[in-house]
Amino acid sequence: MEPTLARHCASGFDVEIVGGSFAGLACAHACAARGLRTLVWERKRDVGASVHTTGLWVQEAAEAWDPPLDASRRIHGVRLYGPSLRWIDLDAPGYAFLATDTPAVLRRLAARALDAGAELAVGRPFDGHRTAPMLVGADGPSSGVARAAGLGRNRRFLAGVEVELEGVADLPERLHVFLDPVLAPGYIGWVVPGVGITQVGLACREPVRPDLDAFLRRARSVLDLSAGRRVGVRGGRIPVGGTVRPFAGRDVVLVGDAAGVVSPLTAGGIHTALASGRAAGIAIASHLLDEGPPPGVALRGTYPSFTVKRWLRRGFDMQLPAAILDRAIDDPRFVALARQVFFHHRGPFSPEGRRDLRRPSLDRAAR
Repeated sequence: MEPTLARHCASGFDVEIVGGSFAGLACAHACAARGLRTLVWERKRDVGASVHTTGLWVQEAAEAWDPPLDASRRIHGVRLYGPSLRWIDLDAPGYAFLATDTPAVLRRLAARALDAGAELAVGRPFDGHRTAPMLVGADGPSSGVARAAGLGRNRRFLAGVEVELEGVADLPERLHVFLDPVLAPGYIGWVVPGVGITQVGLACREPVRPDLDAFLRRARSVLDLSAGRRVGVRGGRIPVGGTVRPFAGRDVVLVGDAAGVVSPLTAGGIHTALASGRAAGIAIASHLLDEGPPPGVALRGTYPSFTVKRWLRRGFDMQLPAAILDRAIDDPRFVALARQVFFHHRGPFSPEGRRDLRRPSLDRAAR
């Protein structure tokens, strides 16, 4: 390949990416596949070690990125529990979540980036001395790259923790979601029948710290988790303040959690991490190889604004009393809104969302 624009640097790399998770690996693949010499710095010795996410993919992400079948499990429907533990079932024909073996998926994404020509430096935290023309911050919600480059930083967070249980049998094949203003202020608790494990987690708006043991006791009163053996714990901070501003400078770009591209309402970030990483990689390649605009200019309008979800997040943070939440699960309007949140990530203005909001009645089971 002939060099273009004479922008290759003495280090041998055109792009350095800090962080080897979903956003960083998607960016690395997009850069390397277009001929850029790409290096990913990953402080862990294995990209699949010590993951911080539940690894639940919404259908839109699964359709766009095709996670490996042997590392995933389809889940149809949601069982939504009120504070009294009465529940309703929510379904959407044709819609499924995908629980994934996150370490396995990340290793596949790393292999894909390596196959495209990227290099991966594991066990090597970024020391701040960049040598490539472009730097990408994919280093999580408290991004060191953002801090060093003077870019926007996440300010609002949830604190989440999750335990992995082995040996749980006969768990209903649903995403189990718990509304609890005492144990989960500002968010939810969850039980996910995952790939070879059951994942039980809880998140709260900071500065509240999640009491996972208390939530486990509560979940066990409606789900048989008695045979479960703890085999792992994961957790971390989840940014819920929306996309940071600015998310890019002349020669540096933030992607994924570092850029705050996480839904302020649902705290879902895998889909947007992959999408932002790929978009940044394409913009960087256009800039370095074809005299395209700087990535910060090219990416304007491509990162989500989350305007509606940021307003809904404010309402979520106000936290309705338990009695109101319990009454809400019998209200068709609340159920319609819940269906929008869980199943229509393209929003209430999508054709599916509009049809759902017009439904005069909902087929549901309550206990």
